[in-house]
Amino acid sequence: MGGEVTCNKVEEEEKVRNEEQVEVEVGVEVEEKVVVQRKYTAVVEGGFPPPTKVVVVGYALTSKKTKSFLQPKLEGLARNKGIQFVSIDPNKCLSDQGPFDIVLHKLSGKEWRHILEDYRKNHPEVTVLDPPDAIQHLHNRQSMLQDVADLNLSNAYGKVGVPKQLIFKKDPSTIPEAVNKAGLRLPIVAKPLFAESHELSLAYDEFSLQNLEPPLVLQEFINHGGVLFKVYIVGEAIKVVRRFSLPDVIKCELTKNAGVYHFPRVSCAAASADEADLDPCVGELPPRPLLEKLAKELRRRLGLRLFNLDIIREHGTRDRYYVIDINYFPGYGKMPEYEHIFTDFLLSLVQRK
Repeated sequence: MGGEVTCNKVEEEEKVRNEEQVEVEVGVEVEEKVVVQRKYTAVVEGGFPPPTKVVVVGYALTSKKTKSFLQPKLEGLARNKGIQFVSIDPNKCLSDQGPFDIVLHKLSGKEWRHILEDYRKNHPEVTVLDPPDAIQHLHNRQSMLQDVADLNLSNAYGKVGVPKQLIFKKDPSTIPEAVNKAGLRLPIVAKPLFAESHELSLAYDEFSLQNLEPPLVLQEFINHGGVLFKVYIVGEAIKVVRRFSLPDVIKCELTKNAGVYHFPRVSCAAASADEADLDPCVGELPPRPLLEKLAKELRRRLGLRLFNLDIIREHGTRDRYYVIDINYFPGYGKMPEYEHIFTDFLLSLVQRK
């Protein structure tokens, strides 16, 4: 009798355990269905499937650049796509911060460049945008346009070059003689040799050239209908916008005008020409195939993925273009749809690893 009771008790306990196991398994199944349902809802409502891993982007930018670039719309879209922006403190050890998948930066100074170079060597798994040495190449206008000049791009869609220019570092009183010797025609555009400054001057006569302050890049001014094209490059993506620029100079103005005219910054957000009623000969965008070829070659030659080109079309021609400036990590906040283009670019970097 006692043995029979014990046997029944064991059977009852085993039955309870089986029922509990069934309940647990059913609970897991329900929970999994809820998770799947949430995933499906996220795809439908947000347009993006939730990432399996958050992409951490450390950024080291000036306060001005942070404000213009990390706008609320960009940060919101990035969160939806599984991208998290984390501020980097340049005064602390970079390796102790993070971990990061990508480092985005635009700070100046030799010390910062050394920090980044060491970090790249010690953390090859992290994508640094972009290599400090490659960026440094654009800081000097003597080397900035050299790759464009060497490329001498020409195809069925047009020809791309650089204006005739002269680097001048000596006594300003000898500038007129040097300009004549180099065969540069007036008017002359003068820019600081180092690209930290976006100021430029326009000199109408030889005598005024000696009032300039070296070191300088002196470029022939090319009439371009008062419009330039800002070509933004984000990885393989290209976006072009029109900006108003310096007006054309006709020959009779050279005899009437004298002196040096200073311009703090020619192209800016307020000078957008995208909505202006422009002559098609002036406002027509450069051919897409030509820009794609140029961007591809410069990405390879410069070793950069984030930059923009200031391009002009010689007035009176249909297919003669000049690159007059290249900028690293430009004001992307002024680029239409930059939030989508930039976040897609960041995700593509992680997917390629």
